[in-house]
Amino acid sequence: MMNMLSRIKDLAREYERDAVALRRHFHAHPELSWQEARTTDRIAEELGKLGIPVLHRGYGGTSSGLIADIEGARPGRRVALRSDIDALPIHEENDVEYRSQNDGVMHACGHDGHMAGLLTAARILTQIRDELPGTVRLLFQPAEEDGPRGGARVMIQEGALQGVDGIFGLHLFSLYPTGKVLYRSGPCMASADGWDLVVTGKGGHGAAPEKAVDPVVAACTLGCALQTIVSREVAPTDTAVISITSVESSTKTRNIIPESVTLMGATRALSPEMQDRVEAAMRRIAEGVALTTRCRIDLNYMRFYPAVINDPKLTQILKETAEAMFGADAEEAPVNMGSEDFSFYGRAVPATFAQLGVGDPAQPGTRCPHHSPTFNLDEAQLKRAAALHAGFAWSFLNGD
Repeated sequence: MMNMLSRIKDLAREYERDAVALRRHFHAHPELSWQEARTTDRIAEELGKLGIPVLHRGYGGTSSGLIADIEGARPGRRVALRSDIDALPIHEENDVEYRSQNDGVMHACGHDGHMAGLLTAARILTQIRDELPGTVRLLFQPAEEDGPRGGARVMIQEGALQGVDGIFGLHLFSLYPTGKVLYRSGPCMASADGWDLVVTGKGGHGAAPEKAVDPVVAACTLGCALQTIVSREVAPTDTAVISITSVESSTKTRNIIPESVTLMGATRALSPEMQDRVEAAMRRIAEGVALTTRCRIDLNYMRFYPAVINDPKLTQILKETAEAMFGADAEEAPVNMGSEDFSFYGRAVPATFAQLGVGDPAQPGTRCPHHSPTFNLDEAQLKRAAALHAGFAWSFLNGD
């Protein structure tokens, strides 16, 4: 086992230059969620060079995304490796030769590196195919960034996990030190829910508030009351987040009490049970504030992504593989309150999701937050991403 993992590392190092070139191509040609046609073309082209046939292309009624299988020399289980492929509606500010050529669209979350890493892993796995038991399924997923209609859920509905016994995913992460491989059993990343609260009163003149029913006062009361859910209804040892991110009045004139105020926000949690508790508390508080302020309050609560909850057995395989390949650079991850639609895969089959640090203070932009116009990554870690994908697949297929 150790000899093969060492060989995988050596192959990843050998293919590093090509991995960087792939990442730069994808970075220069980003495409938004459900519009990744050219990106999928290039992925299919690269797989074709490796002799890997595409099993299915196009999800959600588009031509975006594909799956492909690498068949080993001996029968066995099937493990999936996943990369997301979409970019974000951000105007890039990096002054690099491979900057985005699609104005207003940018790979600002590392998905360009995810594709390069998985394609390089596919290249490695074809080199060791004669010694590979079972099958490796490659998932190149569109629309990870589309919260209401994330690509993972659509791919599952359309059969991408058929016959799959387990799945691994990896996210390059700029806020962790470069080269760190982070794993975590159980809850790893938070759920993502969105909501709108529409407070409707009765408009009037600002000089005569008694003749109006003021939705602004109700909205202010509601905003403060919502924060008591986390501070007074969630145990200090548990985790939840409620963020009000927008407050908008139906009018913007100083002497007019508006008809309505809309609050928009998001919640995060680490379990379905906590999601349920937070939503129920929000509905109860909205009803109470409506009663005391004489307003009508309507809550539209939307569940986008569940929490990423890693399978203990698969996470142990990941831990042992990462430690064997990278030694002390492999360590347990803290909980990340960001969200990922990889979580849907974990509801369908055993799954584990890792993070790889790509933040190098010596390289401009690589420590910038994800989704920022100056985001970049340490390209030296692409070979480590490729090795980790291929190494996990090998370990899984050779395990019990």
